[in-house]
Amino acid sequence: MSNQLASLRDITTVVADTGDIDAIKKYQPVDATTNPSLLLKAAGLPQYASLIDDAVAWAKLQSNDADQQLTDAADKLAVAIGKEISATIPGRISTEVDARLSFDTAATIEKAERLVQLYEDAGIDKSRILIKIASTWEGIQAAEELEKKGIQCNLTLLFSFAQAQACAEAGVYLISPFVGRILDWYKKATGTESYAPDEDPGVVSVTKIYNYYKEHGYKTVVMGASFRNIGEIQALAGCDRLTISPALLEELANEPGELEVKLKDNGATKTPGDRLTEGEFRWAMNEDAMATEKLSEGIRNFAADQEKLETMLREKLSA
Repeated sequence: MSNQLASLRDITTVVADTGDIDAIKKYQPVDATTNPSLLLKAAGLPQYASLIDDAVAWAKLQSNDADQQLTDAADKLAVAIGKEISATIPGRISTEVDARLSFDTAATIEKAERLVQLYEDAGIDKSRILIKIASTWEGIQAAEELEKKGIQCNLTLLFSFAQAQACAEAGVYLISPFVGRILDWYKKATGTESYAPDEDPGVVSVTKIYNYYKEHGYKTVVMGASFRNIGEIQALAGCDRLTISPALLEELANEPGELEVKLKDNGATKTPGDRLTEGEFRWAMNEDAMATEKLSEGIRNFAADQEKLETMLREKLSA
C-alpha cells in the first residue's frame, strides 16, 4: 500500500527543511534548504564537528582581523554544511544570506556572490545552489540583480501577496511562503484554536499566490514552507515544491493512502499588469499587520541565531 509521502512525491517536488544529513539520507528529498536556525542546530551535531574546526582554521589563514575571521568562518561553515548536504541530494541546496543584511541591497549582493564563490571553490557549481534572501523590498531588488548574473535565488520569509507579486515581477527563481507562521499569527490574533486545512490562512495565502502565478504565466517556483501539521501539506498537494521538516515527513510516510491534487497549473490566461512600485509595495506591507510583524520577527530570529552561531565560532577562533 502506498503512503502519503510517496504519493506527494508523485505530484510535488519534496524538499527537506533540515540541516541533518542523516534525516536527508532517510527521506531522500530532491532539494534541501537551510537557514541560520537550522545551521545553528546542525553545528551542534557530532558529525559536523570537523567542519567547524576546518572553517575556523581556514578563516585564520585568510586574515589577521578578528571580525573578518568571524565572518569568513561563518560563511565557510555554511558552505561546508551545504556541500555535505548537496552530496546526498540530486537537486539544489539553499543557503541563506546573513539576515542582518536584509535592508541593504548592495551588501546582500556582495554576500551572495561570496557564498557562490566559496561553493565553486569547493567544487559545487552555482547551478546546484539557491541563495536565500529575506523578502524585503531591498532583498527583492538584490535578487533581481543576482538573477541577471546567473545566481538563482530563494526568497524567504514571505507572508504577503505583495511580496509574492514583487518577487515574480523581479524574475526570482523561487519563493518560500511561510504557511505555518501565517497560521500562528491568525490563531493568536483571532483566538481561533484550529482551522480546517482548506481554510487555514497560510494555505489560503499560498493557494492565491500559486493560482496568480500560473494564471499570469510567471515562472517563479512556489515552495510552501513552515508547516505546522500534515493537513496543511495535504491541502497544498500539487504545489510546485514543499519544504517539509523531518518530523512531518515521517508522519506522511506513516500515513497510508493517496493524496488528492489540490493545486493545478491550468496555463496562463491573463497578462501581467504594471509592476509594483516601491511605494505601493511598502504601503501594501504597512496595511498587512500579519506580514509586517512576521517578516520583522523572522529577520530578528534568524539574526539572533546567526549571532549565537558566531559566538560559538568566536570562542573557537580565540582558543
